[in-house]
Amino acid sequence: MRKFIGEILLEMEAVTPAQVKTALAKQNAGDKRMIGQLLLEMEACSAEDIARALAEQFDMRFYDLDSIDVPQKIIDLVPAELAREKLVYPVGLTGRTLTVVMGNPLDLEVVDTLRFSTSLAIEVAVGSERQIKKAIEKSYGMTENKLDQMLGEMSQDISYRAKGDDGGGDGDDALIVKFVQQIITNALTNRASDIHIEPMDDFLRIRYRIDGVCFTMDPAPKRLQGPVIQRLKIMSGMMIEEKRKPQDGRIKVKIGEKSLDLRVSCLPSVHGESIVMRLLDSDSLKLSLDDMGLDPTDLKVFHNLIKRPNGIVLVTGPTGSGKTTTLYATLHTLNTIDRKIITAEDPVEYHLNGINQCQVNHKIGMDFPRILRAMLRQAPNVILVGEIRDAETAQIAIQASLTGHLVFSTLHTNDAPSALTRLIDMGVPPFLVATSIQAVLAQRLIRTNCPKCLAPFTPEQKHLDMLKLRPEQLANQQFKRGVGCDHCKGSGYRGRRGIFEMMVMNRSIRDLAFAKATTSDVRRAAIANGMNTLSMDGARKALQGITTPDEVIRMAKTDD
Repeated sequence: MRKFIGEILLEMEAVTPAQVKTALAKQNAGDKRMIGQLLLEMEACSAEDIARALAEQFDMRFYDLDSIDVPQKIIDLVPAELAREKLVYPVGLTGRTLTVVMGNPLDLEVVDTLRFSTSLAIEVAVGSERQIKKAIEKSYGMTENKLDQMLGEMSQDISYRAKGDDGGGDGDDALIVKFVQQIITNALTNRASDIHIEPMDDFLRIRYRIDGVCFTMDPAPKRLQGPVIQRLKIMSGMMIEEKRKPQDGRIKVKIGEKSLDLRVSCLPSVHGESIVMRLLDSDSLKLSLDDMGLDPTDLKVFHNLIKRPNGIVLVTGPTGSGKTTTLYATLHTLNTIDRKIITAEDPVEYHLNGINQCQVNHKIGMDFPRILRAMLRQAPNVILVGEIRDAETAQIAIQASLTGHLVFSTLHTNDAPSALTRLIDMGVPPFLVATSIQAVLAQRLIRTNCPKCLAPFTPEQKHLDMLKLRPEQLANQQFKRGVGCDHCKGSGYRGRRGIFEMMVMNRSIRDLAFAKATTSDVRRAAIANGMNTLSMDGARKALQGITTPDEVIRMAKTDD
């Protein structure tokens, strides 16, 4: 005998006995709706909880559509009109059997229609209607009605300031203006750091990077590709007629009372020009070293380092690892009335009060070496070089540090010890590397657990082994992760935090640099000197419940 939905939900601890009792009382009073619908109306549980209970009741598989990616060849087996009309979503093909997710698994008429339409055997699985609708929109794109509805519902409180553009338009132009406005507004609402507008073969893909991970939004019809890209090129001051070369631009945007800068990059691709917009929100810029996520011991060491009168401090990591934010927070700490600070950046992302910031401009020869030489005649105390890209920039920065300046810069390496070998490979003499570098800080950004849906869990043993966590470290420790909620859009994560690897130079490390030692030798000496690697710092944050072990493994290179 099958269990009732209410019983299953109680076993799942998704609802309380009192809530089930209230729903049953409504049914007894004449309400003809199913108990699941009544519990949803009462906000006693989520649509996903109801779908899981339904799957258990009928001994079917439940699919969490927010957490899976279905190949396009599977999606193409079910026509878009049929998927939308019948609320079904294909998820897998085994031999001649197609697995589809349905909100109502008992609708045999839909199963027959699918069997006739696809000429395949149909296996039914269960999912929530909310997730099915979302998956259909994501995979099949927007209908014309959906697009018109979205354009009609847009807020009118967005204004743009672009050179030679009044932000207005009429007819089709006005619709494109609104559509572009909505893309940017949605990105801000969803806390995106980047907007990716990518032409595909038959649609325009729109993706947002949220907490470092790309999420696909509703695709736009192919017919909008030209007008949307043209609109963005006008707003960012690019040449509309130039479609063969990459271009860069900038957009100032005001949403309500909030002002934003967007850094725009345009790159020609096979199906058209691809545009990426980086959202630069000065309000969200953390300008305190205490907020970076450094371990208290490392933070104390770093504060002592930046008080030194001269030398070079390098921050390393891949693009998007938060290096600029760390350096801006450092400059903010050092920015006192008795210090002169000059920066050379490409580009200047955020404007800092009281600091002289220089923008690199390759068109007129204003590159890093030229700005650096001019800087030294300005008698600064602190210098920031946006990035060391070549031997010339590195040598000038090192000479500046040897003549009484404190120099900060970034370098693209995987970890802190690699920075020394990278500089030597560039052509910087080993004795200059050994004498000028004070410390190297490597960093990554990891997603942090959502505070609204945090719950204890037991990670897989292989993940604990990869992080080299010892039994004594695991004793009396409870790992935590977000289970997924509206606050974190079902991902279980909200926000990001840094993990760090700080290598402070001492005599043994300097001797190794002078002798052109391998990165492995330098790493061993640094760990012996007290350096915590990226994976060690990540494991420490996982033990504290800030993040999960698998997130640390995803972002931090484990030790050899």
